[in-house]
Amino acid sequence: MIRILKSVLALCVALLCLFYALQNVVNLQAAYNFVALMASMEGHVAYPDTFGTAITSPALIWLILWIIILSEFAAGLLAAKGSFDMWQARSADSAGFNKAKKLAIAGAGIGVVIWFGYFHAIGGAFFQMWQTQVGAQPLQGAFQYAVMCGMVMIYLSMQDE
Repeated sequence: MIRILKSVLALCVALLCLFYALQNVVNLQAAYNFVALMASMEGHVAYPDTFGTAITSPALIWLILWIIILSEFAAGLLAAKGSFDMWQARSADSAGFNKAKKLAIAGAGIGVVIWFGYFHAIGGAFFQMWQTQVGAQPLQGAFQYAVMCGMVMIYLSMQDE
């Protein structure tokens, strides 16, 4: 039962990451506008000064956005492949099942990097997105996604006997 649950949880991570990547592609201009607004550092009232610099170059904003989207796709595809591998290995010996988890763990780990690293460390701390109404809500969501991916990553990393 635990092996099936681990496979299903990896699939949930895959769906989370792939759905967000696809939503960003379908809403590409809106995603660009959001990243541009956060990178501009406009509307900062609580902490108006910063040690960093705003990014206003359209080329850099597109680069940032595509890094986010491609990371989401990578996380989703790795988690999906890992989920499939675990499903295939659910009746294997411990070593075989533990080996089958590698890609799912990598996918969940990239999910943590996206929503903790990109959104919280860079978006929240550097670009101060928490200071704007438009940025605060996605930051809260990013925390939830980072925690979920992290919990699944830790659970999957537990060795199966």
